[in-house]
Amino acid sequence: MPSPEESGMLKENALKGKTIIVTGGGTGLGKAMGTYFLKLGANLVITSRKLDVLQKTATEMEAESGGKVLALACDVRNYSEVENMRQKAIERFGSVNALLNNAAGNFISPTERLSANAFSTIIDIVLKGSVNCSLALGKYWIKESMPGNILNIVTTYAFTGSAYVVPSACAKGGVLAMTRSLAAEWGRHKIRTNAIAPGPFPTKGAWERLLPGDMAEKFDFKNRVPLKRVGEHQEIANLAAYLISDFSGYINGDVITIDGGEWLQGAGQFNGLEMVTSDMWDNIEQLTRSTKR
Repeated sequence: MPSPEESGMLKENALKGKTIIVTGGGTGLGKAMGTYFLKLGANLVITSRKLDVLQKTATEMEAESGGKVLALACDVRNYSEVENMRQKAIERFGSVNALLNNAAGNFISPTERLSANAFSTIIDIVLKGSVNCSLALGKYWIKESMPGNILNIVTTYAFTGSAYVVPSACAKGGVLAMTRSLAAEWGRHKIRTNAIAPGPFPTKGAWERLLPGDMAEKFDFKNRVPLKRVGEHQEIANLAAYLISDFSGYINGDVITIDGGEWLQGAGQFNGLEMVTSDMWDNIEQLTRSTKR
């Protein structure tokens, strides 16, 4: 029997009749979230630049869920490709109800080692790609007088900043600003815009690129999380499905953190004192009392 963190949260058919576009939907968290959307009754459109990967994923998703998946190659940096992707989705399923901006790129590097082109590549995929998709779908929903739903995947360092991932932090910070701005502007059109800020949710491809070799073992993310574990993919899928669903109809312009308390652990000046042993605390207490006397 699956544990609670590995179990689906919403009731059966919670997303029935909805068509959802997931960018970067062929692998990792995009695949996990998309698969759960299908199990809840949605139609799914998955996009990335690698059609062969998408088609393989679509076949696996349909076999697991019994749902319908349309795989479309699309470079989110190119607005004309995004418009074409939107049109093909509408032709296949009749309409589009929600967009999950999940496509991303990242690498760890001292900033002074980066070329201007390396910086621009991340900005273009993460920020420009999210803008292009949001704009294409927003224009469509407003023109058709349809309600819509945009869900952006950001990160906790979108609001804290982080060393060694500066291009990603800048881009994700921009996506977060867009989330709140569009929520205020497009709410009157019944278009909701929210974001999820995940902490450590290991995915094979992305984490191997970020932390190659034995770096992942040396830099164990579990040690940075108060709950002393990383996230299960189903946990972020549950949250995403809730925010995509009509059950969250009064949530607009928010960013919900799902990181086991990781960013708070890093924020407190003395949080690292968890490594102090009981005996050491006894010594500290005695020193404190003698100082007071």
